[in-house]
Amino acid sequence: MEVINTVGRRKASIARAYLKKGSGEVVINGKKYTDYFPQKHIQFNILDPFKTVGVEGEYDTKINVQGGGFKGQAEAVRMAISRALVKISEDYRKPLKDKKYLMRDARVVERKKYGKPKARKSFQFSKR
Repeated sequence: MEVINTVGRRKASIARAYLKKGSGEVVINGKKYTDYFPQKHIQFNILDPFKTVGVEGEYDTKINVQGGGFKGQAEAVRMAISRALVKISEDYRKPLKDKKYLMRDARVVERKKYGKPKARKSFQFSKR
């Protein structure tokens, strides 16, 4: 089996995932995923696509991720891994799609408008 590469995006983060048959090692930006994302709930996010389709420990994953914060990066990685698994077998599409791992979450931070301190917040109104 050759290397399968896919892209996942979330907010300002872009993740490129490279999957190949192996022992289940996940490396993100040259570090083990537990070192790159020390939070347990984020680690669960990354491994969940493998658990959903029941192939944990079967594929080595190398991921390059940049931009955004840790939450956006983790969700971009999750999407990239999910897309790679679908490329491996079309049978994996249904369970991953049911968990919405293949859908791009397009929500981003709203821009600040002029005359306001934030995007929607206004200065205090004074009648007199």
